[in-house]
Amino acid sequence: MATDGEHGRSRAGEADGTARTSTQEPEANGGDGGGRLKPVVFFGSSVLILAISIWAIITPTGAENAIGTAVNWVSTGFGWYYFLAATLYLVFVVYVAASRYGTVKLGPRHSTPDYGIFAWGAMLFAAGIGVDLMFFSVAGPVSHYLTPPEGDPETLEAARQAVVWTLFHYGITGWAMYALMGMVLGYFSFRYSLPLAIRSALYPLIGRRIHGRIGDTVDLAAVIGTVFGISVSLGIGVVQLNYGLNFLFGVPEGVAAQTGLVIVSVIMATVSAVAGVDRGIRRLSQLNVLLAIVLMLYVLIADDPIRLLNALVLNVGDYISRFPSMTLNTFAYDRPRPTEWLNSWTLFFWAWWIAWAPFVGLFLARISRGRTIRQFVSAVLVIPFLFTLTFLSVFGNSALGKIRQGDDDFGQTAVSAPEQGFYGLLDQYPGVVFSAVLATFVGLLLYVTSADSGALVIGNLSSHLPTPTVDSAPWLRIFWALTTGLLTLAMLIVGGVDALTNATIIMGLPFSFVMFLVMGGLYRALRVERFREDALATTLPSSLSGRTAHRGHLPEPNWRQRLARAMSFPGRRAGIRFVDEVCRPAFREVAEELRAQNVEAAVTEEMDEEIGIPHLELRVPIGQGEEFLYRVWPIEAPTPAFATRSVTRQDSYIRFEVHLSEGSQGYDVMGYHRDQLIADILDQYERHLEFLRLHREAGAHSSLPDHRPDTAEVHLPDED
Repeated sequence: MATDGEHGRSRAGEADGTARTSTQEPEANGGDGGGRLKPVVFFGSSVLILAISIWAIITPTGAENAIGTAVNWVSTGFGWYYFLAATLYLVFVVYVAASRYGTVKLGPRHSTPDYGIFAWGAMLFAAGIGVDLMFFSVAGPVSHYLTPPEGDPETLEAARQAVVWTLFHYGITGWAMYALMGMVLGYFSFRYSLPLAIRSALYPLIGRRIHGRIGDTVDLAAVIGTVFGISVSLGIGVVQLNYGLNFLFGVPEGVAAQTGLVIVSVIMATVSAVAGVDRGIRRLSQLNVLLAIVLMLYVLIADDPIRLLNALVLNVGDYISRFPSMTLNTFAYDRPRPTEWLNSWTLFFWAWWIAWAPFVGLFLARISRGRTIRQFVSAVLVIPFLFTLTFLSVFGNSALGKIRQGDDDFGQTAVSAPEQGFYGLLDQYPGVVFSAVLATFVGLLLYVTSADSGALVIGNLSSHLPTPTVDSAPWLRIFWALTTGLLTLAMLIVGGVDALTNATIIMGLPFSFVMFLVMGGLYRALRVERFREDALATTLPSSLSGRTAHRGHLPEPNWRQRLARAMSFPGRRAGIRFVDEVCRPAFREVAEELRAQNVEAAVTEEMDEEIGIPHLELRVPIGQGEEFLYRVWPIEAPTPAFATRSVTRQDSYIRFEVHLSEGSQGYDVMGYHRDQLIADILDQYERHLEFLRLHREAGAHSSLPDHRPDTAEVHLPDED
């Protein structure tokens, strides 16, 4: 498992496009926060959300009627669209991960993951699922069993449908929306040094205009949808926790108690959000997962483990076999019976996933730097869903077992008061005090995890940040935690959970259109990655032949020289001598020759204070295309174990890695002759020209950033 110290990049990692700016990057946990506000995004979203909250608190009846009218319009006119959109998101994500693009990293080529598998997987789960999992794990299957969308209720088929519909609503379709936004944001932010914001995904479509009003509008829609999406989970959590405290300690249910819970939870979420990812969110996420597993195992053992495990296997098979038909099942031939069911379940869940997509996607991108697209998509679609599937199956089948054994009162309670269903199930097993206390604590942690990560992400969306791994200022995270709590309370006053679900169906619609633009931007950018690979394949033969050619005044390298270079592990003095005798002359000769042929070229040099060796950089602007960038970057690396003491007595040695615009190429040029280094520069230059030719011949006129740090928003103060 990664430790906090492992999240800082190596000195070589600073050679990618996100480093060497005037603003140095704090550690990946966000440090003390920074950046400045996006005025349009911050003031526009906060004024609208506060206005809706105050309106709902002052006139709850009018707000309830307006929300009801709007949701009926959306579900009637756009119900089919939600089904189609959700399916297309899933198909696109799976296609990208399975294609040749799946090997592309969310970051420079040399980047490595910031977190270990368990910490990463725990945050994947806990960020995307909140206390609603407990709320619907009993209420969902019971509701579908007693009032199925099709077929007769309370039958064997209804029981099988009940759990599968619940799994469907929490399944890979929703997680694909998170994966889409996560890989888009991670790709553009960590690979191209663009802001970690939704607007960055539109760069291939509209270019630098993302820093203007269009970008503000996209981020504004994301913030509004996100706040409403999080409020749903927090509202459900408040209702669930309120009943849990009533069940355990007799705390009365109602607005007064729920207000107190909102205040307490917002305070806890604020403390966690200000603490940052490593010190707050990561640790809470891991604790969430462990305690939820304990609770699930308790019910599994206390009930009938053999029956529940058989049911789990059956549910998996039913989900796999029925998924294709369920995906686009709009019940077109069975209306109007399922209309209310669709509004309450499938349409609500798809809108809810969409509303959460920018929030969770941004958070997932924030913690997934260094993963390939294939790794990222596979993990997002599989790891959280496997846990969710098991949790829902255990609790859902336990609840259905009680009802099928004749406990009708429990079934009616779970449908009419879903927050009571979970505790009602626990009450039927021994040791209810232990299980109820554990469930309440898990629910509180899930609530806080959603709230704190939400405040963190919304703060980042409404700020200009110097680098993708810097978080917004603490005061801004506190503001959004309070604002989200106020909206949650307002919707609870209007109509409880029903008002929250209806508002989500409405607010999720605008951002669903943005997600299609995001797909288009990512696809165009990934095509450029394909052109880079094709350029490498095309120019490789000439590169190899040129490398082995006779160099005129230099003797042709022989195998002994090659072996000596492979077995040498030079120190800092040799590194400085390599810069003086090889790198600096080679760079200057290439730049002078380019300028002699009327091509602009600039060589820059900067001292690496930590190692005490300068790095050199050659930049060649090429018309409207992406400029050519070639760096030799010194890094201090541990001496490998196979190095004998006769070769070196040092614990570390100096490598000079080649960096292009997309990051480190992974090979070391230390020990090259001057002509060999010139040949390598020209190999990469020819490859870059071939890449631009293939790009233009394919008619791909997408605008991509040139990897320079000055494409980040912090360097564009006048473009807002």
